[in-house]
Amino acid sequence: MAYIPRGSMSSRNGTSTRQWIVQPTWDDCPRASRDWNVPEIVAQVLFNRKVSSTDDARSFMDPHLKDLHPPELLHDAVKAAQQLAAAVRDGKRIVLYGDYDVDGVTGVAILWHALKIADANVSFYVPHRIEEGYGLNKSAIQSLSDEGADFIVSVDCGIGSIEECALARSLGTSLIVTDHHEPKSELPPATALVHPGLGDTYPNRHLCGAGVAFKLAWAFAREMSGSTKVSLEFREYLKHALALAAMGTIADVVPLVGENRIISRCGLARLGESPWPGVRALLDVSGVKEGDMIDGTTVGFQIGPRLNAAGRMGHARLAIELLTRADENRAREIAMYLDDHNRVRQTKQRRHVKEACEQVERLGMDGDTHRGIVLSSDQWHPGIVGVVASRIVDQYRKPAVLIALENGEGQGSARSVPFFAMHTALESCSEHLVSHGGHEMAAGLRIESDKVAAFTEAFMQHANNTLSGASHLPKLRLDAEVQLSSLDDRTVTAIRNLGPFGEGHPKPLFATDWLELAQEPRCVGKNQDHLQVVLSGNNSTIKGIAFGAGELAEELKEHRQCRVAFEPIINEFRGRRSVEMQIVDFKFPGDE
Repeated sequence: MAYIPRGSMSSRNGTSTRQWIVQPTWDDCPRASRDWNVPEIVAQVLFNRKVSSTDDARSFMDPHLKDLHPPELLHDAVKAAQQLAAAVRDGKRIVLYGDYDVDGVTGVAILWHALKIADANVSFYVPHRIEEGYGLNKSAIQSLSDEGADFIVSVDCGIGSIEECALARSLGTSLIVTDHHEPKSELPPATALVHPGLGDTYPNRHLCGAGVAFKLAWAFAREMSGSTKVSLEFREYLKHALALAAMGTIADVVPLVGENRIISRCGLARLGESPWPGVRALLDVSGVKEGDMIDGTTVGFQIGPRLNAAGRMGHARLAIELLTRADENRAREIAMYLDDHNRVRQTKQRRHVKEACEQVERLGMDGDTHRGIVLSSDQWHPGIVGVVASRIVDQYRKPAVLIALENGEGQGSARSVPFFAMHTALESCSEHLVSHGGHEMAAGLRIESDKVAAFTEAFMQHANNTLSGASHLPKLRLDAEVQLSSLDDRTVTAIRNLGPFGEGHPKPLFATDWLELAQEPRCVGKNQDHLQVVLSGNNSTIKGIAFGAGELAEELKEHRQCRVAFEPIINEFRGRRSVEMQIVDFKFPGDE
């Protein structure tokens, strides 16, 4: 039987079907280890990430800003930059219209700071998640035009906004769309369309919304500098703007490979040095201290949720104010407000997840006859259903759509699994939807309450026809089987330095052969629900922690033997460093 780690609600009762998939050993590992000057385990991990040449290995391990794709390759980026520069010179009023998630908020902040350097007349607008929903809307376009907006720049939205762009044109307001979501067959009549999926010149089609904004800001800086070599002020700005782009890249769960790896790795390195009060206040309330290493986990679990809390529980304009015009005092005030809202979000989220799991099992959607999940409730908060959908996918390993219902309408969030393109799935069910948009792994939708049943049937048919019966069975992909003796400080440090980890580049996990119980296991933690072990094999001993696995203590005592799947970690305590394991799975004698 296999232990299902914390984050899943699966019980250990009964036989587990969790399958370990250990990647085959690369025959060239010894040679690559010598040539790349890395431990063999690291060479194997790189090979598993499709890195096999010396040049690719060096680029992966030490990404450089010079390898970023220039903005002129990005569809309409130069055109949009020229239009913005002309608008700034003519004193036109520019409004940045952003999305309410981390990607949209950081994207707006990136462009706001660039335009402010040029003394632009710039403001921002972000729709209310509940009252207005995602993306451009006609009412907002009309209001902004009435208030004197000459230029509107969408950030992380707009590629599907055909009617909204047409309205802006009819009102005499120029509208630049910057987006990364999947384009539809008809494109909006915008002044410029800055999008990595349009045309065939941009190599990175997985650039996030903040990444697109960063490239436009780069092109704008060149335009205002009159050269491909930007001014010193713009150069310093771009270094710090990259940190915002890194936050958006990680939070939006785009693949952290290629250019996205350069943005996230180099941007995170500068996040702690930000000159902007809002960023510093956000780091502070997130528990990030001066000198702390900021990685993908920091963004994903500490910074991102607090920045998202404004849009989920209130209005995201506060998050944008935090990252743009807030001074020290105002930044501290907003950051604490976001921290409070994040706690409220966590409480509601736990309740929603519990209710969603109960609904899955009551409706029989946990079985193979349902290869997708659609849930709805008039008790759910629309700002939280996306996070809950992610938890449902983690739990049941099926694509999930969660819909918050109110007054005859529903707002839904969808999360997917590999090999199931969510935007395609929603398009196949579009006759039942008011609107929808997104990409392969995540999407949003609006629906009338009386259409939920028909949508559920259509979505389920698409999922059943697309996914195999084994798609939802639990699998654990491991980079290699290793000996304890190979886990020294140099090796584990080298593995850690392959970060940041995320979509497309997960944290390396490894398997052991059979190990012996070297000491009696201990249940630790406030609720005694975590399991601390000391294991030995081949004359080596190592300490490990398995979160949420306290119930396995007696079984481990009985068997005295186990194999573990784990993440190697460095424990630093009172100036001492030791290699340990964070265990994610156990297998005992007799398990398959």
